[in-house]
Amino acid sequence: MKKILLIVLMAMVYSPVDAQRVGDESTPKGKVYVYKQVDGVNREMEIYFPEGKRADKKPVAGIILFHGGGWGGGSRQAFSYQCNYFASRGMVAATVTYRLRTKEDRAALTAGQSTKRVCIPDVKSAIRWFKQHAKELGVDPNRIVAGGGSAGGHICLLGTTSPGLNDPNDNHGIDTSVAAYVLFNPALSKSDAKDPDVDFLQHLKADFGPAIVFFGSEDKWMTNGWTHAAAKMKSLGITSVQMKIAQGQTHAFFNKQPWKDITLIAADQFLTELGYLQGKPTLSMPKTGEELR
Repeated sequence: MKKILLIVLMAMVYSPVDAQRVGDESTPKGKVYVYKQVDGVNREMEIYFPEGKRADKKPVAGIILFHGGGWGGGSRQAFSYQCNYFASRGMVAATVTYRLRTKEDRAALTAGQSTKRVCIPDVKSAIRWFKQHAKELGVDPNRIVAGGGSAGGHICLLGTTSPGLNDPNDNHGIDTSVAAYVLFNPALSKSDAKDPDVDFLQHLKADFGPAIVFFGSEDKWMTNGWTHAAAKMKSLGITSVQMKIAQGQTHAFFNKQPWKDITLIAADQFLTELGYLQGKPTLSMPKTGEELR
């Protein structure tokens, strides 16, 4: 009986199942994999594959995206549109469900610890799973891009740079570093300094990979948070980070059109420069004239 139960659980972890459509019904769905289970709750990764992609073909670059929602809300479907596009351009693209903080977390943590920390172990687990299964997914483990929006951008940065907050059940022999970043208004804050485990500035090093970062010019997360990271990058001699600004736009502007496509076109060009994509973007800039600066 125990043997049968183990086989069933393994099938749940490694077998894809259909994802349900949420939000934009015109966006195709990916395949959902369970990258780990915690107290009987599945942590899921929805993966979009290039058309006709087979694992026995030459591996391609992969991208894994983490949704926003203030560390306590949101869903992986927030990046379905982007993942579908990246897959159409030849990447294996994943959007991830991760543990969200609750009201009870604040009481459970020790003084000085940020509740943001509860999200980060799942980021690391997801990246490790993606790397561990790179061969069967058809992904080049040396060309994995990570990214996210708002809180998802924050935890993505910490999950790939901070040595702490590992799930004890993970294979720690698999590192969580990535080759590049695509970041949509990452929500960094000066208050993060109170808890080193969630403070990106304390883990930022001179070897930080190439990145493209999108912000609206009126986004307070840029002026109150990212500017400090940019200043430290300058002091470390980091020159591989591109900043793209949407004039007059506020936080989460990239979730609406035409900015959704505009940011994707810029991300496409960035990834093409790195050699992760080939050819030109298949989206068109709006005739209304909006553009990034």
